[in-house]
Amino acid sequence: MSRNMSDAEISANAVEFIKDRLYYIPLKERPVKRKRHAFFSIDDELEYWNFYLDFGPLNLGQLYRFCVILLDILKDPALENKKIFYYSSTQSDKRANAAFLISAFAMIYLNRTPEEAFMPFRSSPPFPPFHDATPIQCTYNLTIPDCLSGLCEAMKLKYFDFNQFNVEEYEHYERVENGDFNWLVQNKFLAFAGPFEMKRDIGDGYLTLTPEDYIPYFKKNGVTLVIRLNRKCYDEKRFIRHGIKHVDLFYPDGSNPPESILQKFLKVCEGEKGAIAVHCKAGLGRTGSCIGCYMMKHHGMTAAQAIGWMRIARPGSVIGPQQHFLQENEARMHQEGQRYRANVLRKPKQCNDSETKLNNNAIHEKRLMLESKEWDSESAQSLSSSSDSQDMRIVFSQGDHLRLRKEEARSTFHK
Repeated sequence: MSRNMSDAEISANAVEFIKDRLYYIPLKERPVKRKRHAFFSIDDELEYWNFYLDFGPLNLGQLYRFCVILLDILKDPALENKKIFYYSSTQSDKRANAAFLISAFAMIYLNRTPEEAFMPFRSSPPFPPFHDATPIQCTYNLTIPDCLSGLCEAMKLKYFDFNQFNVEEYEHYERVENGDFNWLVQNKFLAFAGPFEMKRDIGDGYLTLTPEDYIPYFKKNGVTLVIRLNRKCYDEKRFIRHGIKHVDLFYPDGSNPPESILQKFLKVCEGEKGAIAVHCKAGLGRTGSCIGCYMMKHHGMTAAQAIGWMRIARPGSVIGPQQHFLQENEARMHQEGQRYRANVLRKPKQCNDSETKLNNNAIHEKRLMLESKEWDSESAQSLSSSSDSQDMRIVFSQGDHLRLRKEEARSTFHK
């Protein structure tokens, strides 16, 4: 679109969000200053850090920062008589991320439904679906409306609250060197990259973290259980000795959870009152798949909503066939959730005797430890309980590649 367009032509080619006030427009070049129009862009300020062919949506911290920028512009007395134009490059990925951001803003701050928020784009050229964190063709189409719908459900379900959102904390802990974790459901599910037995460099200056790096945050934020979905890379007693329970539910990297593992995951999570920290190798694929099933079963989310929300909260979540797995199990999870809630309502109230509770908790913890060994007999051989456990072998997997890609992307961005 030419820099020499008239004001009327710009308005005619823009997408209107607030009549005579807020617009979005894709431009091939930076616009010139105009008397009645004000332009701003975040293309170079808020960038998506891709793993492979993925390009969005921008994460929760970036969405928050965009909303703050736009709110400040709309409140600026010097701009009160001007039309505000948010613009992006005409590149398809930039357009898609921009459309998501301004539609999300309309949903959060203009009280529009996901459908109403995206409606201004109904006549726009089509947007590409968001790609998963793989270097190959993605066969699942995650759309902007999917992400908006997931974000809307997450707000309704109190997964997060922008009024209490600490963007500095979010951005700090999402970094690999600071823990690489995000809350997918506030005070219930924290997804994180799996720790190792000891700190070591496994390439490109990337240092693994240990259980002790996570324990202070976990204790402060009410995490009472850690679920490990990958092979054993550390001694679980390092969490247990700090009062944090631990369950092993191993299944292969990049795959879908076997039914027995999935049901065990759901059952353990249903019985845990505190927050649960879930990890696989990178804390993206297996972690997102299992938590996504819980969201569908207990919170009624659709697969698209769950994937959309998790990609915003923790970019890269749910990979390859796992996307189709959630979609294929959506109806079943909804049905299981209905049965679960019906059974819970029929159950008589439990005895309040404190001694009985303590005994039951002790039995429960012992059972979880036994079950964790049963479910991960393969990985139990990879780490002995002896003092030489630090010699444990590290097998480089898809999860390791994702962790390295994440660190490389952020290192490049922050240089």
